[in-house]
Amino acid sequence: MKNKIIVIICLVLMLAGCGASNYIQDKNKQIVKYEATGQMLQKNILCLPEKDGELYKIYEKYGDQLDHKLKDLPSCENYKINSNESKGLWDLLFVKTLAYLLVKLGYAVNNMGISVILIGLAIRLLLLPFSIKSLKQSQNIKKAQPELEKIERKYRNRTDNEALMAKSQEMMLLYKKYKVNPMMGCLLSFIQLPVFFAFLQAIYRIPVIYEQSLLGFQLGTTPLVGLKSGNYLYLILLVLIAVSTYFSFRQTMNSSAGSSPEMEKQMKIMLYVMLFIIIYGSLNFPTALAFYWITTYVFIALQNIIMGILNKDKKGHKNKKILKGKVKE
Repeated sequence: MKNKIIVIICLVLMLAGCGASNYIQDKNKQIVKYEATGQMLQKNILCLPEKDGELYKIYEKYGDQLDHKLKDLPSCENYKINSNESKGLWDLLFVKTLAYLLVKLGYAVNNMGISVILIGLAIRLLLLPFSIKSLKQSQNIKKAQPELEKIERKYRNRTDNEALMAKSQEMMLLYKKYKVNPMMGCLLSFIQLPVFFAFLQAIYRIPVIYEQSLLGFQLGTTPLVGLKSGNYLYLILLVLIAVSTYFSFRQTMNSSAGSSPEMEKQMKIMLYVMLFIIIYGSLNFPTALAFYWITTYVFIALQNIIMGILNKDKKGHKNKKILKGKVKE
Protein backbone atom coordinates (compact mmCIF):
# COMPACT_ATOMS: atom_id res chain seq x y z
CA MET A 1 0.00 0.00 0.00
CA LYS A 2 2.86 2.37 0.78
CA ASN A 3 4.28 1.68 -2.67
CA LYS A 4 0.90 2.56 -4.19
CA ILE A 5 0.90 5.91 -2.40
CA ILE A 6 4.38 6.68 -3.75
CA VAL A 7 3.31 5.69 -7.27
CA ILE A 8 0.22 7.93 -7.08
CA ILE A 9 2.26 10.90 -5.85
CA CYS A 10 4.76 10.39 -8.68
CA LEU A 11 1.97 10.18 -11.24
CA VAL A 12 0.33 13.38 -10.00
CA LEU A 13 3.66 15.21 -10.07
CA MET A 14 4.27 13.88 -13.57
CA LEU A 15 0.78 15.03 -14.53
CA ALA A 16 1.41 18.50 -13.15
CA GLY A 17 4.57 18.81 -15.20
CA CYS A 18 3.71 16.68 -18.20
CA GLY A 19 4.24 18.26 -21.55
CA ALA A 20 6.29 21.14 -20.11
CA SER A 21 8.34 21.21 -23.31
CA ASN A 22 5.10 21.82 -25.28
CA TYR A 23 4.36 25.16 -23.62
CA ILE A 24 5.11 28.50 -25.21
CA GLN A 25 7.92 30.36 -23.43
CA ASP A 26 8.78 34.04 -23.25
CA LYS A 27 12.26 35.53 -23.72
CA ASN A 28 13.08 34.66 -20.09
CA LYS A 29 12.22 30.99 -20.71
CA GLN A 30 9.10 31.31 -18.53
CA ILE A 31 5.90 29.52 -19.58
CA VAL A 32 3.47 31.99 -21.12
CA LYS A 33 0.09 32.12 -19.39
CA TYR A 34 -3.17 33.68 -20.43
CA GLU A 35 -3.52 35.98 -17.44
CA ALA A 36 -7.31 36.14 -17.61
CA THR A 37 -7.63 32.40 -16.91
CA GLY A 38 -4.24 31.17 -15.68
CA GLN A 39 -4.10 28.89 -18.73
CA MET A 40 -0.61 27.77 -19.78
CA LEU A 41 -0.46 28.13 -23.54
CA GLN A 42 0.65 25.13 -25.58
CA LYS A 43 2.61 25.06 -28.81
CA ASN A 44 0.63 22.17 -30.26
CA ILE A 45 -2.91 23.56 -30.31
CA LEU A 46 -5.23 21.65 -32.64
CA CYS A 47 -7.44 24.48 -33.88
CA LEU A 48 -7.73 28.26 -33.93
CA PRO A 49 -8.86 30.41 -31.01
CA GLU A 50 -11.53 33.01 -31.74
CA LYS A 51 -10.08 35.50 -34.20
CA ASP A 52 -9.47 39.02 -32.92
CA GLY A 53 -9.82 37.74 -29.36
CA GLU A 54 -7.13 38.26 -26.72
CA LEU A 55 -6.10 34.60 -26.85
CA TYR A 56 -5.62 34.74 -30.62
CA LYS A 57 -3.38 37.81 -30.27
CA ILE A 58 -1.12 36.01 -27.77
CA TYR A 59 -0.77 33.00 -30.08
CA GLU A 60 -0.10 35.37 -32.96
CA LYS A 61 2.68 37.05 -30.94
CA TYR A 62 4.42 33.71 -30.29
CA GLY A 63 3.50 32.20 -33.65
CA ASP A 64 7.10 31.18 -34.38
CA GLN A 65 6.97 28.69 -31.46
CA LEU A 66 3.79 26.91 -32.57
CA ASP A 67 4.00 23.43 -34.08
CA HIS A 68 1.72 24.62 -36.89
CA LYS A 69 1.31 28.11 -38.33
CA LEU A 70 -1.93 29.79 -37.35
CA LYS A 71 -2.95 30.13 -41.00
CA ASP A 72 -2.64 26.35 -41.42
CA LEU A 73 -4.88 25.48 -38.47
CA PRO A 74 -8.62 24.87 -38.97
CA SER A 75 -11.26 26.62 -36.94
CA CYS A 76 -12.35 24.51 -33.97
CA GLU A 77 -15.77 24.08 -35.57
CA ASN A 78 -14.15 22.51 -38.66
CA TYR A 79 -11.55 20.47 -36.79
CA LYS A 80 -11.02 16.85 -37.89
CA ILE A 81 -8.76 14.12 -36.50
CA ASN A 82 -6.56 14.36 -39.62
CA SER A 83 -6.59 18.18 -39.76
CA ASN A 84 -2.89 18.37 -38.88
CA GLU A 85 0.06 16.04 -38.51
CA SER A 86 0.06 13.61 -35.57
CA LYS A 87 3.07 12.90 -33.37
CA GLY A 88 2.68 9.15 -32.96
CA LEU A 89 -0.15 6.74 -32.16
CA TRP A 90 -0.80 8.19 -28.67
CA ASP A 91 -1.49 11.60 -30.19
CA LEU A 92 -3.65 10.21 -32.98
CA LEU A 93 -5.66 7.50 -31.21
CA PHE A 94 -6.17 9.11 -27.81
CA VAL A 95 -5.61 12.88 -27.67
CA LYS A 96 -6.87 13.93 -31.11
CA THR A 97 -9.76 11.47 -31.07
CA LEU A 98 -10.95 12.76 -27.68
CA ALA A 99 -10.45 16.35 -28.86
CA TYR A 100 -12.56 15.65 -31.96
CA LEU A 101 -15.37 14.12 -29.88
CA LEU A 102 -15.27 17.03 -27.40
CA VAL A 103 -15.45 19.65 -30.15
CA LYS A 104 -18.15 17.98 -32.26
CA LEU A 105 -20.38 17.22 -29.28
CA GLY A 106 -19.74 20.72 -27.91
CA TYR A 107 -21.02 22.36 -31.05
CA ALA A 108 -23.93 19.90 -31.21
CA VAL A 109 -25.13 20.77 -27.68
CA ASN A 110 -23.93 24.38 -28.00
CA ASN A 111 -21.68 24.25 -24.93
CA MET A 112 -18.19 22.80 -24.43
CA GLY A 113 -18.72 22.36 -20.68
CA ILE A 114 -21.72 20.09 -21.25
CA SER A 115 -19.62 18.22 -23.82
CA VAL A 116 -16.89 17.63 -21.22
CA ILE A 117 -19.47 16.23 -18.77
CA LEU A 118 -21.14 13.97 -21.38
CA ILE A 119 -17.82 12.60 -22.65
CA GLY A 120 -16.78 11.98 -19.04
CA LEU A 121 -19.99 9.97 -18.48
CA ALA A 122 -19.47 8.05 -21.72
CA ILE A 123 -15.93 7.09 -20.63
CA ARG A 124 -17.25 5.82 -17.27
CA LEU A 125 -19.93 3.75 -19.05
CA LEU A 126 -17.26 2.20 -21.29
CA LEU A 127 -15.18 1.37 -18.22
CA LEU A 128 -18.18 0.02 -16.28
CA PRO A 129 -17.52 -3.69 -17.10
CA PHE A 130 -13.97 -3.33 -15.73
CA SER A 131 -15.29 -1.50 -12.64
CA ILE A 132 -17.80 -4.28 -11.95
CA LYS A 133 -15.10 -6.93 -12.27
CA SER A 134 -12.80 -4.93 -10.00
CA LEU A 135 -15.54 -4.61 -7.34
CA LYS A 136 -16.24 -8.34 -7.51
CA GLN A 137 -12.53 -8.95 -7.02
CA SER A 138 -12.61 -6.78 -3.88
CA GLN A 139 -15.55 -8.77 -2.56
CA ASN A 140 -13.80 -12.07 -3.28
CA ILE A 141 -10.62 -10.86 -1.55
CA LYS A 142 -12.77 -9.91 1.44
CA LYS A 143 -14.11 -13.49 1.59
CA ALA A 144 -10.58 -14.90 1.28
CA GLN A 145 -9.11 -12.54 3.92
CA PRO A 146 -9.34 -14.91 6.93
CA GLU A 147 -7.50 -17.66 5.03
CA LEU A 148 -4.95 -15.16 3.68
CA GLU A 149 -4.19 -14.04 7.25
CA LYS A 150 -3.86 -17.69 8.28
CA ILE A 151 -1.23 -18.24 5.56
CA GLU A 152 0.58 -15.05 6.61
CA ARG A 153 0.74 -16.26 10.23
CA LYS A 154 1.90 -19.70 9.12
CA TYR A 155 4.95 -18.32 7.29
CA ARG A 156 5.51 -15.15 9.36
CA ASN A 157 8.97 -16.07 10.69
CA ARG A 158 10.15 -18.12 7.72
CA THR A 159 12.27 -16.46 5.04
CA ASP A 160 13.95 -19.47 3.38
CA ASN A 161 13.27 -20.10 -0.32
CA GLU A 162 11.36 -23.31 0.34
CA ALA A 163 8.93 -21.53 2.70
CA LEU A 164 8.51 -18.59 0.30
CA MET A 165 7.70 -20.93 -2.59
CA ALA A 166 5.23 -22.90 -0.44
CA LYS A 167 3.57 -19.67 0.70
CA SER A 168 3.30 -18.47 -2.89
CA GLN A 169 1.73 -21.75 -4.01
CA GLU A 170 -0.80 -21.74 -1.16
CA MET A 171 -1.79 -18.15 -1.95
CA MET A 172 -2.21 -18.93 -5.65
CA LEU A 173 -4.45 -21.90 -4.78
CA LEU A 174 -6.46 -19.65 -2.48
CA TYR A 175 -6.83 -17.02 -5.21
CA LYS A 176 -8.00 -19.75 -7.57
CA LYS A 177 -10.49 -21.02 -4.98
CA TYR A 178 -12.07 -17.57 -4.56
CA LYS A 179 -11.65 -16.59 -8.24
CA VAL A 180 -9.32 -13.71 -7.43
CA ASN A 181 -7.10 -12.22 -10.12
CA PRO A 182 -4.44 -10.05 -8.40
CA MET A 183 -3.90 -8.13 -11.63
CA MET A 184 -7.54 -7.03 -12.05
CA GLY A 185 -7.25 -4.04 -9.69
CA CYS A 186 -4.14 -2.83 -11.51
CA LEU A 187 -5.80 -3.30 -14.92
CA LEU A 188 -8.51 -0.71 -14.19
CA SER A 189 -5.88 1.82 -13.05
CA PHE A 190 -3.78 1.23 -16.15
CA ILE A 191 -6.84 1.84 -18.33
CA GLN A 192 -8.05 4.94 -16.45
CA LEU A 193 -4.73 6.79 -16.25
CA PRO A 194 -4.03 7.01 -20.02
CA VAL A 195 -7.64 8.16 -20.58
CA PHE A 196 -7.24 10.88 -17.93
CA PHE A 197 -3.90 12.06 -19.40
CA ALA A 198 -5.39 12.10 -22.92
CA PHE A 199 -8.45 14.03 -21.69
CA LEU A 200 -6.24 16.63 -20.02
CA GLN A 201 -4.13 17.06 -23.15
CA ALA A 202 -7.22 17.32 -25.36
CA ILE A 203 -8.66 20.07 -23.15
CA TYR A 204 -5.39 22.01 -23.14
CA ARG A 205 -5.10 21.85 -26.93
CA ILE A 206 -8.60 23.07 -27.87
CA PRO A 207 -8.69 26.88 -27.49
CA VAL A 208 -12.48 27.09 -27.91
CA ILE A 209 -12.93 25.37 -24.53
CA TYR A 210 -11.18 28.31 -22.87
CA GLU A 211 -13.55 30.75 -24.52
CA GLN A 212 -16.80 29.34 -23.11
CA SER A 213 -18.55 29.09 -19.74
CA LEU A 214 -20.88 26.72 -17.88
CA LEU A 215 -23.03 27.61 -14.86
CA GLY A 216 -21.18 30.90 -14.55
CA PHE A 217 -17.74 29.23 -14.49
CA GLN A 218 -15.30 30.16 -17.26
CA LEU A 219 -14.00 26.77 -18.52
CA GLY A 220 -10.39 27.82 -18.94
CA THR A 221 -10.02 29.62 -15.61
CA THR A 222 -8.19 27.78 -12.86
CA PRO A 223 -9.81 27.91 -9.38
CA LEU A 224 -6.69 29.69 -8.09
CA VAL A 225 -7.05 32.53 -10.60
CA GLY A 226 -10.81 32.64 -9.99
CA LEU A 227 -10.31 33.00 -6.23
CA LYS A 228 -7.57 35.61 -6.68
CA SER A 229 -9.95 37.68 -8.79
CA GLY A 230 -12.48 37.63 -5.93
CA ASN A 231 -14.85 35.05 -7.41
CA TYR A 232 -15.38 32.79 -4.41
CA LEU A 233 -17.80 30.58 -6.34
CA TYR A 234 -14.69 28.60 -7.33
CA LEU A 235 -14.60 27.36 -3.75
CA ILE A 236 -17.73 25.38 -4.66
CA LEU A 237 -15.76 23.52 -7.33
CA LEU A 238 -13.01 22.63 -4.87
CA VAL A 239 -15.55 21.45 -2.29
CA LEU A 240 -17.35 19.33 -4.92
CA ILE A 241 -14.04 17.82 -6.04
CA ALA A 242 -13.11 16.99 -2.44
CA VAL A 243 -16.55 15.56 -1.54
CA SER A 244 -16.95 13.47 -4.72
CA THR A 245 -13.41 12.12 -4.41
CA TYR A 246 -13.82 11.34 -0.71
CA PHE A 247 -17.10 9.45 -1.11
CA SER A 248 -15.95 7.49 -4.17
CA PHE A 249 -12.81 6.37 -2.30
CA ARG A 250 -14.81 5.61 0.85
CA GLN A 251 -17.19 3.46 -1.15
CA THR A 252 -14.25 1.57 -2.64
CA MET A 253 -12.75 1.09 0.83
CA ASN A 254 -16.09 -0.18 2.18
CA SER A 255 -16.19 -2.79 -0.56
CA SER A 256 -12.90 -4.08 0.86
CA ALA A 257 -14.14 -4.00 4.46
CA GLY A 258 -12.91 -6.94 6.48
CA SER A 259 -9.29 -6.34 5.59
CA SER A 260 -6.66 -6.50 8.29
CA PRO A 261 -6.52 -3.48 10.68
CA GLU A 262 -3.08 -2.58 9.29
CA MET A 263 -4.37 -2.56 5.71
CA GLU A 264 -7.41 -0.48 6.68
CA LYS A 265 -5.12 2.03 8.38
CA GLN A 266 -2.94 2.27 5.27
CA MET A 267 -6.03 2.73 3.07
CA LYS A 268 -7.18 5.64 5.25
CA ILE A 269 -3.75 7.25 5.00
CA MET A 270 -3.87 6.79 1.24
CA LEU A 271 -7.34 8.37 1.12
CA TYR A 272 -6.22 11.56 2.90
CA VAL A 273 -2.96 11.77 0.92
CA MET A 274 -4.95 11.48 -2.30
CA LEU A 275 -7.43 14.13 -1.15
CA PHE A 276 -4.66 16.60 -0.36
CA ILE A 277 -2.87 16.00 -3.67
CA ILE A 278 -6.06 16.23 -5.73
CA ILE A 279 -7.33 19.41 -4.08
CA TYR A 280 -3.90 21.06 -4.32
CA GLY A 281 -3.53 20.02 -7.97
CA SER A 282 -7.07 21.18 -8.81
CA LEU A 283 -6.15 24.75 -7.91
CA ASN A 284 -4.05 24.96 -11.08
CA PHE A 285 -6.13 22.86 -13.47
CA PRO A 286 -8.75 24.44 -15.76
CA THR A 287 -12.38 24.41 -14.67
CA ALA A 288 -13.23 22.19 -17.65
CA LEU A 289 -11.12 19.45 -16.05
CA ALA A 290 -12.81 20.07 -12.68
CA PHE A 291 -16.21 19.33 -14.29
CA TYR A 292 -14.77 16.12 -15.75
CA TRP A 293 -13.30 15.12 -12.38
CA ILE A 294 -16.53 15.77 -10.43
CA THR A 295 -18.62 13.90 -13.02
CA THR A 296 -16.26 10.91 -12.92
CA TYR A 297 -16.15 10.56 -9.15
CA VAL A 298 -19.86 11.19 -8.58
CA PHE A 299 -20.49 8.42 -11.12
CA ILE A 300 -18.06 6.08 -9.31
CA ALA A 301 -19.67 6.81 -5.91
CA LEU A 302 -23.20 6.20 -7.24
CA GLN A 303 -22.02 3.11 -9.10
CA ASN A 304 -20.54 1.63 -5.92
CA ILE A 305 -23.68 2.45 -3.88
CA ILE A 306 -25.98 0.81 -6.46
CA MET A 307 -23.75 -2.26 -6.79
CA GLY A 308 -23.59 -2.53 -2.99
CA ILE A 309 -27.41 -2.48 -2.77
CA LEU A 310 -27.72 -5.08 -5.53
CA ASN A 311 -25.15 -7.26 -3.78
CA LYS A 312 -27.10 -7.06 -0.48
CA ASP A 313 -30.32 -7.99 -2.30
CA LYS A 314 -28.61 -11.05 -3.78
CA LYS A 315 -27.33 -12.10 -0.34
CA GLY A 316 -30.79 -11.59 1.17
CA HIS A 317 -32.35 -13.69 -1.58
CA LYS A 318 -29.85 -16.49 -0.98
CA ASN A 319 -30.44 -16.38 2.78
CA LYS A 320 -34.21 -16.65 2.24
CA LYS A 321 -33.67 -19.75 0.09
CA ILE A 322 -31.48 -21.31 2.79
CA LEU A 323 -34.09 -20.58 5.49
CA LYS A 324 -36.88 -22.05 3.37
CA GLY A 325 -34.79 -25.17 2.82
CA LYS A 326 -34.24 -25.56 6.57
CA VAL A 327 -37.95 -25.10 7.28
CA LYS A 328 -38.85 -27.84 4.81
CA GLU A 329 -36.36 -30.19 6.44
